[in-house]
Amino acid sequence: MAERERVVSRAVEVVEAARAARVRTFFLRHVTLPPELMGASQLRMWRTWQRAEKAAEVVSPFPPAAPQTQIVPELRPTDREAVVEKVTMSAFEGTWLDIVLRDCGITTVVVIGVATEIGIEPTVRHAADLGYVPVLVTDACAGGDAEATERSLAALRFAGDALLTTTEEFRSVLASR
Repeated sequence: MAERERVVSRAVEVVEAARAARVRTFFLRHVTLPPELMGASQLRMWRTWQRAEKAAEVVSPFPPAAPQTQIVPELRPTDREAVVEKVTMSAFEGTWLDIVLRDCGITTVVVIGVATEIGIEPTVRHAADLGYVPVLVTDACAGGDAEATERSLAALRFAGDALLTTTEEFRSVLASR
């Protein structure tokens, strides 16, 4: 619970700083289809994660209306912000996010949220592959598995194509603009 409160608090600071600086802000949430509509890769992944013997035993863990897929109230998007739903690990794969960012001339993306080892790292890597400068605010992120989270952060540091920073540093940069 303390980890959740810390990360939500930092995320709120990042979002408030972005809003104050009039930075375009997009929220993302991972949703899952009903198992009957999932393709082979989705069924294979969820079968593994749920330790199900057969694909027919897979349960959709993140239906769009479920409480666990909602953006926390502390970070509720405003009318001037958008929510992107994704079914893949990267926020860019299969969504309209890249088209909108390019159309707005955006070259840098700042990433915060959960889960570092599952959705954050693939999004940061994909952003770099697409030519963006990804900025990861590490203390405004959380993971489900501490060791996997540390491996993800270490891998991103090693690759060198993302900037890793803190909430305080991010706020300072925006305040100096």
